[in-house]
Amino acid sequence: MTEKEKARQLFLEGFNCSQSVFTAFCDRFGIDEETAKKISAGLGGGVGRQREVCGAVSGAAMVLGSVTAAVDGSDSESKKKNYELVREFCDRFRELHGSIVCREILEGKAKNKGALPDERTAEYYKNRPCLKAVEDAAEILMQMLKEN
Repeated sequence: MTEKEKARQLFLEGFNCSQSVFTAFCDRFGIDEETAKKISAGLGGGVGRQREVCGAVSGAAMVLGSVTAAVDGSDSESKKKNYELVREFCDRFRELHGSIVCREILEGKAKNKGALPDERTAEYYKNRPCLKAVEDAAEILMQMLKEN
């Protein structure tokens, strides 16, 4: 199963965008799935369902940090490389979705009604771009990790 397929499966199981993307790649950086799901849980719905940065984008940024970032605070070259990769990811994602901001991607969809997630029904999947965002984020990550 590819990481894109894994991300899709996780989202369809009810995990949020960030959890789905981050967890699909967790074996690349030595984190078990339960820990990956816990770490990324608060970033779904555009950070705690506030409709800020898309959870799929946040999950992808965490993946890129986990596989490329410095662990030495004075390593400015590694920081620069990581920021370049995250910016490149965002550019590619933005090209497909018009934005990296959840509320802009969801434009025209129901407004945020608080912290309670929407029920995952057939109508939910039919009317929202979230599954596509998760799949696209995973696909972009797979390409970028292959390139780098």
